[in-house]
Amino acid sequence: MVFGAAQYEGQPSPVFKARLDHAFDLEEAGLAPLVITTGASGGDTRYTEAGVGRDYLIQQGMSAEKILTDPASRTTYQSVQAVVRILAEHQARSCIAVSDGFHLYRIKLMLAAAGITTYASPAPGSPIEADGWSRTLHTLYEMASTSAWYLTFRR
Repeated sequence: MVFGAAQYEGQPSPVFKARLDHAFDLEEAGLAPLVITTGASGGDTRYTEAGVGRDYLIQQGMSAEKILTDPASRTTYQSVQAVVRILAEHQARSCIAVSDGFHLYRIKLMLAAAGITTYASPAPGSPIEADGWSRTLHTLYEMASTSAWYLTFRR
């Protein structure tokens, strides 16, 4: 599953593109029989992150039949819940989560709480990972978000 990031007028942002490229490589290596793209529309209501991700992967040569989408989720929690439903529909209990490294810990916790075995695979080409300041800010956000999730949903 590929967690959405911004899209701009139907094109994936550099962060989202890095995630999609990594998911494409995993599928090409035979590690992902299906790929799930997630993400609702942001400020541009003509496109969803999930749809942009699907279109991008098809343009790169992935078979459309291998791609499932969740175009409604606006948060990581909503994306995880949608992916859990999609996996159940396909009788799957494990997945590979693709996002930025700082984001994957929270994703794995949420999926584990739903009984899904998750293998984390950070996108190696993400611009966030290359910028120390940006990575620090995102890591601090993830720390707060993970704490909030524990306090809200894990009681």
